[in-house]
Order: sequence, then C-alpha cells, then structure tokens
Amino acid sequence: MRKLLSLALLALAGTSVYAGGYRVAMQGQKQLAMGHTGVAVVNSAEVSFFNPAGMAYLENKFNLSVGANALVAKTKFQNSTYNWTASTTNVGTPLEVYATYRLNDWLTAGLSVYTPYGSAVEWDQGWEGAHLVNNIDLQAIFVQPSISVRVGDHFSVGGGPIYAIGKVTFNRDVTMNQAFQSADGTGTNLTIEDSGITAWGYTLGFMFNPTDKMRLGMNYRSEITMEARGGDANFYNVPDFATNDPSFQNTTFNADLPLPAELTVGFSYEVTDKWLVAFDYNYTLWDTYKALDVKFANGSESLNPRNYKNSSTFRIGTQYEANDKFTFRAGWYHDQSPVQDGYFAPETPRNDSMGFTGGLTYQLNQKFGVDFSFLYLHFDQIDNSYDYSTDPISGQPNPSFGGTYKSVVFSPGLGVTYSF
Repeated sequence: MRKLLSLALLALAGTSVYAGGYRVAMQGQKQLAMGHTGVAVVNSAEVSFFNPAGMAYLENKFNLSVGANALVAKTKFQNSTYNWTASTTNVGTPLEVYATYRLNDWLTAGLSVYTPYGSAVEWDQGWEGAHLVNNIDLQAIFVQPSISVRVGDHFSVGGGPIYAIGKVTFNRDVTMNQAFQSADGTGTNLTIEDSGITAWGYTLGFMFNPTDKMRLGMNYRSEITMEARGGDANFYNVPDFATNDPSFQNTTFNADLPLPAELTVGFSYEVTDKWLVAFDYNYTLWDTYKALDVKFANGSESLNPRNYKNSSTFRIGTQYEANDKFTFRAGWYHDQSPVQDGYFAPETPRNDSMGFTGGLTYQLNQKFGVDFSFLYLHFDQIDNSYDYSTDPISGQPNPSFGGTYKSVVFSPGLGVTYSF
C-alpha cells in the first residue's frame, strides 16, 4: 500500500503537461484577430509581448492596450469497443494588459501582464478515465518589464525579464480497483494543489525594416521552470478499511514544472497604405517534457513519461484600414500537436488544430479605440491512448486507456486602446 501514495502523486505530472500542452495563444485582441501574428507587426502596445523590439516604432509617446477573452472549450470522448462516452465543457478568461512609454528618440520602456497558460478541464463524474484525471484547473500570470532600443532608422532590439506566478489544482481517482469506489461510482480520489508558484525567464527580440513597406522580426522566449514546493496532497472518499493506512494520509509534494521555450520569426508587408499582411512561424521546444520527477514527503520519487516532441505553428494574418473609424482583420493558423502516439492523456485532450480568426477596431477618437476579436479553433479528430499508467494497489500496468476525442474552442474577445 505504500506504493499507492507514490503512484497516485503521478497525477501532478498532468498539471505541467496541461500548462505546456495547452498553450493559450490569446495575447492581444488586434493580433489574435490577425491569426495571432505579431512578431513583425507594429500597431499597438501589444507588440511588447510579440516582439518588444517593435516598441521603438510606435508612433505615440504613450500606448495602452487592455483586453480579455471568454474561452469556451468542448471535448467529447468515445470508446466504441466498450461503449464509453464522456464530455467536458470548460470556460477560461485569458487577459492581457500592455503599456509602453517612449523615453527619448532611441529608448522605449514597456510593461506587459498576460496569461499564456491557464484553463480548465472537468470530466463527467464517474467517467472511465477517472484514474487519469477528474478535473484540473491551472492559472498562470506573466509579468514582463521590457525595453526597446532603436539603432538608426531600420533596426531595433528589445527584451526583458519575465516573472511568472502560478497556481494549480488537480484531482484524479487513485486506482481503478472497484473496492475503492462508492456506490455512486465515485472513487477514492486525490487532490493536489499549490499556489504562489513563481519563476523567472526572459524574452529577447529584434526588428529590421529593410524598406518603408516591410518589417522582419524575431523573438525568443526562454523556458521557465515552475518549482512547486510543499504543495498539499489530500485524499477524499477513502473506504473505512483504509482510513488508518498511512498511505492515505494527507501529505505534501515537490515538483518542477517546465514551460517550454519558443522561437518566432516572421515578416509583415504593407501592400497598400491601408492593407497589411503578416506571416509568423513559431517553433516550440516541447521536448523538454520527456518526463517529470515528483518528490513527496515520504521520501519516494515517481517518474511520469510524456515524451513530447518539438512542434511548429504557421500563422498568417491581414489588416485593412477602411477609414478613420474602422479597421478590419482576419487570420488563420495551423498548430501542430507535440503529443506522440501512446502518450495521449485526457488532461490535455488536444491534437493538431486549425484556428480561424477575425475582428475589427472601432476608433472612438484619436486617443481611444475598441477592439473586437473572435477565434474558432478546430482540433482534428483523433483516436489515441495513454499507455503508461500503473495501478498503485497491484503495482501492475493499467490497460491502455484510449478512444476517440473531438475538441473545439470558441473565443470572443474585447479590448480597449488608449494612446497620446
């Protein structure tokens, strides 16, 4: 029974995979409407996230952008062999605040606050994958002060530190063993939670304007390791015969949760004075997720394999200034999944996806504008499994858990801009 706690705490690994595997790419209303391009686009304070080097080219001395999205994610699961079905519908609220201030002709400072990781999954009570996950809720906020240095008329560099603050709650059944399930199908379950997790990283980029019509950009965001220390691990619905077993006593845990590095390159081109097109290529170093070591108070350690692979995202977007009041935007992107066959865990039910975006800005006056965006994210249907869980009671491998997953995300967004 000592194995029960050790192996049950493998659930913590799901929190970090959710943090990275479900990257929330919603860091600006204007840029989201353009397919989330932006490494070579300068049209608002949002550039402080996409490429801080571009802050030097903003026309106004002070720029502020504030926005948020309502993210609605739906996933359906089916295993036709055993006639299993389940679903999950979850809502998140990614937000962003960006501000820039030009100190002089060659130096601009900025501050960015955004949520690149954060959403939730809650499966139906008593579903067949409860030994892998019942629910998970992750929230992470990044705070990024940055500077942009203009070198002549055509080149600039920028960057700064990133301070990450996060918390997580994760719940799963500890075993598939029927002896540990109540009459209503609710199993003995474990909740792992920690808050106030902090870490540091950095971002660095450059922008080059070879002509008045074209911009080239590059931005790198470093890997950030979130170190959970002394988090709580609590058991619920423990059967009477096991209440005095030390393996079911509440305890604490430590774990390192890496968030992967990203490299983005791209360009924008002004086809006319009113029409802009942009392309971004994003490469994410997901291979940092080989496995996770989980250490807990009884001195034992567990390893949870994920074996993620590096992946790419291709983005295109366009912007058209119809008049002084209205600017329209549209975009598309293809996001490759980092999950390999046999490692498809239901806490991150995602596969390759295509995003379709659109939006507009209504300029109230020279200082104030209102931004609208919309994202429809369609994931390819996938039939896959997770093959690496172990039953903590017997110590034997669990059967592979898999089936067909269908996922879709809708996300309307609203923002305001102010500049002078």
